[in-house]
Amino acid sequence: PYFDGNNYSHWKAKMTIFIQSLDYNLWDLIVDGPNLPTVILENGDLVSKPRNLYDDNDRKKVQINAKAKHIIICAINSNDFNRISSCVSAKEMWDRLEVTYEGTNQVKEAKISMLVHEYEMFTMNENEDIKSMFSRFTNIINALQALDKTYSNSEMVRKILRKFKKFLPNKKKFGGNPNKRIHQKGEASKLEEIICFECNKPGHYKSVCPRLNKK
Repeated sequence: PYFDGNNYSHWKAKMTIFIQSLDYNLWDLIVDGPNLPTVILENGDLVSKPRNLYDDNDRKKVQINAKAKHIIICAINSNDFNRISSCVSAKEMWDRLEVTYEGTNQVKEAKISMLVHEYEMFTMNENEDIKSMFSRFTNIINALQALDKTYSNSEMVRKILRKFKKFLPNKKKFGGNPNKRIHQKGEASKLEEIICFECNKPGHYKSVCPRLNKK
């Protein structure tokens, strides 16, 4: 992936996957540092180890750092190359690009707070179609991920589904008493055959006779 100076978060996400796919050890080196060969002088100072003193293990460390630097340098424009060309390690290069385009930790936290607010308050705009809404939502998520702020898939699914409620059909409300019994055909004639022992009239039992209610 080539970075032309625009849309750093997009390039960073693609570059991360690209480096990890080549060799995950390279990515570990960029994140954690290369642990380059050093020696301690007689006065106690820690300095880079001279090349003529390298052993095989030292050369492996230097080689993998050079490989990571090469990948980063080949993926950036000339202006950014000038910014990071003096860096000794690939980690320094990566960190300097982050500070340049994402800012310091304080600036980064401010950006995260702003994006989290957008995420929490996200809603579908009037006359907006589903495709456009989902695209806006994805842009917010990608920007947060580039700043190392992530949400679980279940959280994102619940969030987006709540925005689809307006497209779901409302439950129909039926009038009338739901507890009212609806008689099947033939039941009316059966009721007519019933004779009340209280009033001797057809159509009901003694227990529900209107005459008893009047007493």
